[in-house]
Amino acid sequence: MGSFKEDFKDTAVAVLETAQDQFRDAISFIKETWPLLLLLLVILIGLLAYWNPPPPRYIMMASGIEGGSYEQLASKYVDFFAKRGVTIELVRTQGSQENITRLADRKDPIQAAFVQGGSLHTKQVPGVESLGSVDYEPIWVFYKGSFVKNGLLDLDKFAKARVAIGPEGSGTHVQAMNILRVSEVDRLPKLLPIKNDEAVTALKNGEVDIVLMVDGLRAKNVQALLNDPTVNLLSFNRAAAYTKNIHYLEELEIPMGGFNIARNFPPNDTKMLSTVTNLLIDDRMHPAIQFLFLMAAQEINGKESFFTKRGEFPAFMNSEFPESPIAQQFHQRGLPVLMDFLPFWVAEFVHRMFFTLLPFFAIAYPIILSLPSYRLRRVQSKLNRIYGELKFFENDLLVSYDPKKLPDYLETLAGMERRALALKVPKRASSDFYTLRSSIDYVRNALNRGDHQILGRESAI
Repeated sequence: MGSFKEDFKDTAVAVLETAQDQFRDAISFIKETWPLLLLLLVILIGLLAYWNPPPPRYIMMASGIEGGSYEQLASKYVDFFAKRGVTIELVRTQGSQENITRLADRKDPIQAAFVQGGSLHTKQVPGVESLGSVDYEPIWVFYKGSFVKNGLLDLDKFAKARVAIGPEGSGTHVQAMNILRVSEVDRLPKLLPIKNDEAVTALKNGEVDIVLMVDGLRAKNVQALLNDPTVNLLSFNRAAAYTKNIHYLEELEIPMGGFNIARNFPPNDTKMLSTVTNLLIDDRMHPAIQFLFLMAAQEINGKESFFTKRGEFPAFMNSEFPESPIAQQFHQRGLPVLMDFLPFWVAEFVHRMFFTLLPFFAIAYPIILSLPSYRLRRVQSKLNRIYGELKFFENDLLVSYDPKKLPDYLETLAGMERRALALKVPKRASSDFYTLRSSIDYVRNALNRGDHQILGRESAI
């Protein structure tokens, strides 16, 4: 038994020799199969570049009118995305109608937008999907004077009122017309299609009597009227009936003094109607960016607020648009597991590589696995071909041997041996290789001795 030092040296030498053999085999393997390996590399690059490209780091999002609740909410998404290396450029629009139109335009660079529920029928907007609802959008009806009788709107006075309902094409205008339609009012008041900020000023100045607007609680126009003690808020006492007739509406309840305890506003328990804010996207949006929007909605809109409970949003609520498959996966199973433990870009890269390399290796693995056996069969085929030539050569010598042609015979054998030596033989074919060379030597020696009559015996052994 050798010393530890000798055993270690022998082991190290054996490992080194094995590594050298493996390296030589690998180089030989690459030299022989490089066209197929190159083809597999091209397929992999194609899968990475076209089938599953990386997510963009820049997107454009419609933010609605200046100072509106959409712009305030969108700015929070901008900050969320910026922390994860993605830039959102906000584009101001006139509201939900324009947001939908621009999303549906396949040439428009806008890929995401907030849109009021009920703004447009889904059949008119191909190419747009929903990531779900992210917030309530209350329908506020502010008024001055005595337009309420026995808890309900006094229709006689209402018929003579001047009512601001937002410009045509705005979400406010759409909601106002839908409510008036289902109310089947016999005599309509004077409807004024003016913007919310202009309507606020007009109500304060006595230029309009009623203002209907759809906006968030923290929007400056809403706060301006909620904090005005001369302005009243209409209660939809038949809110449940409206939600049955307008399917996308929700009912909200505000307790007495809910907005301002000090002045007890509203003075009674108040019921309000509300639509929801839908987060819509271009259906070509990268899945990873969709997950990022859903993560943002969960963090930003999932918090408890005046109208919502913690975790209530994002959710699919009376969705009028096709639901994104990514959003369905998110609402059913949550985020991919990796995104719970790794930074966004790391998790996205690993996730993308897995789903790219999985189909690639499903194709490449059996091909690569078959290459060594293919290489072995290819070498054995060449060895067998030389064996066949040697067999025919021996048969010719037995039938028509001519001593004067000995140099030609020897050159023929040398040619066979050169072709055999030129082959890159894997270890598994070494036995056949050396057997062939031994056979060639056997025939050469027999010819040099002038004993060609024994040539057929080696083939028979």
